[in-house]
Amino acid sequence: MNKRNTNASYDPARLLDALLHHLHLDNDTALSRRLNVANQVIFSIRHGHLPVAASMLLWMQEASGLSMRELRLFLGDRRATWRPAYAIRRSYCKR
Repeated sequence: MNKRNTNASYDPARLLDALLHHLHLDNDTALSRRLNVANQVIFSIRHGHLPVAASMLLWMQEASGLSMRELRLFLGDRRATWRPAYAIRRSYCKR
């Protein structure tokens, strides 16, 4: 079974549509400019080719003023807790 289909409520397009409405923007191009990302990133997220990363959620929060909880609810993520998909090894951190 495809991992994307295991949670029917997960819908990145709903999150993007909510941001467009909240920010009074007309299209994905305007949203990509507001978030300072390439148009292709928004396109890939909308069509499920690219997951919504924690960093993208942070940029959405900064641009919209919506809480992280609100953004995650629009996305369909109803977990009580969450964590980044990867861990940064200590050797990569500057000292």
